[in-house]
Amino acid sequence: MLSHLDAAGKARMVDVGGKPVTQRAAVAEGAIRMSRGAFEQVAANQVAKGDVLAVAEVAGTLGAKRTAELIPLCHPLGLDHLEVSASLDEDLPGVRVRASVRAVGRTGVEMEAMTAVAVALLTVYDMVKSADRRMEMLDVRLLEKSGGTHGDWRREVDAP
Repeated sequence: MLSHLDAAGKARMVDVGGKPVTQRAAVAEGAIRMSRGAFEQVAANQVAKGDVLAVAEVAGTLGAKRTAELIPLCHPLGLDHLEVSASLDEDLPGVRVRASVRAVGRTGVEMEAMTAVAVALLTVYDMVKSADRRMEMLDVRLLEKSGGTHGDWRREVDAP
């Protein structure tokens, strides 16, 4: 049975009150591919809306902090650590985003890490869309998590 369904099959927020409080951590990543011209504008910091990487990092931070408002069955969490890093990737060409989240609590922080990445990438799209509306968000995914009932997990290299 899925944990977010009650006995009648209705969606519900999981009761985590009986779970032990443990250190939780998660790391997620994603990317956005864009045209070479759009990439060059971002790299030269010539996008009319401002510094794309800096704004994306702030947006990802805000997104992670508001995950419970965006994802209906997520518990609101007090985050102890949150780092969002946006960097240029000439090979895409585009931007890669990585988020690292930690908290002490009864439920994990995977959703906060993935929300941080998704919001940061959406921000890149918003800021650069006048140069390239064909941008594509790629591979938003969890890389690793630790703590909790299910223990530690790490994505295998090149695993889908």
